[in-house]
Amino acid sequence: MASRIPPLLDTYLRLPPETSLFLFSGVLGSTTNWLVLRYLYSLLSIPSVSVAGQGGLDVGKIDGASVVLVSFLRDYAFWKDGAGKLGVDLDVLARKGKFVFVDGLVGLFQTPPAHATKYSSENAPGKVLSNITLQQLYKELDDAIARVQRSSPEQKTVLIVDQLDMLLAASGGQVSSQGLRETLLDIREKVHSCIVTISADEPLVSPQATSLEKEHAALTISLAHDAHLVISLRMLDTGTARDVSGVLRATPGCGNDDIGRVVEEQELLYFVANDGGVRVFERGQ
Repeated sequence: MASRIPPLLDTYLRLPPETSLFLFSGVLGSTTNWLVLRYLYSLLSIPSVSVAGQGGLDVGKIDGASVVLVSFLRDYAFWKDGAGKLGVDLDVLARKGKFVFVDGLVGLFQTPPAHATKYSSENAPGKVLSNITLQQLYKELDDAIARVQRSSPEQKTVLIVDQLDMLLAASGGQVSSQGLRETLLDIREKVHSCIVTISADEPLVSPQATSLEKEHAALTISLAHDAHLVISLRMLDTGTARDVSGVLRATPGCGNDDIGRVVEEQELLYFVANDGGVRVFERGQ
């Protein structure tokens, strides 16, 4: 069984504070997918707990969070397989109304296969984005959020947006960073909290020579400004190592003061094994 929650990341992998935005950035060779999978495990595997009211009376139960995951770079099979290695069955959770997947990859870049009409609660629990417009994105996410909230009204809903920058790049200029940020702000009003992953490779954010580079940098900077927590992944400065996959740096974002939860800034090393297991450790260990 793959490692679930590395102890050094336990503080960061809890249910985010209300109205917060967590931003995960990665680079080629140090992607954020393993971190998102552990967030899925943390959010979807919390058992029901009793809530005590005044006088110690049991006033009910609070379940773990429900999740809406929209991915622009990885299909449902990828997330289902990765979550399954951690002991999380996304199909079962979808039938219970705790999980909805929005496919932002297949429908945008190729004609959906014939079996796509069965892309429902039976096979792949979610929806398929069919065109690159902010109106369509808002509609599909709004529908997905409403679905889990109807099924599990007692749960807090967390929206996870995987590789939001991919939509910016694929739109061919139809979508702007400002419009994408405003759409995200609107949809965040409907959920408890939001987690966004984005690419932060130096060629995308540093030169800013082309319009895409400028839009990408603007989106990255604006999200970092809005975020409560920023977790960035990068390769080792000295190159590759047999027992180290990369460096993880957690820092409080500019939105941290609005929430009041203390975020400890630290830099850690991590190693992703072939079986999907992850080890996180401090330098020198």
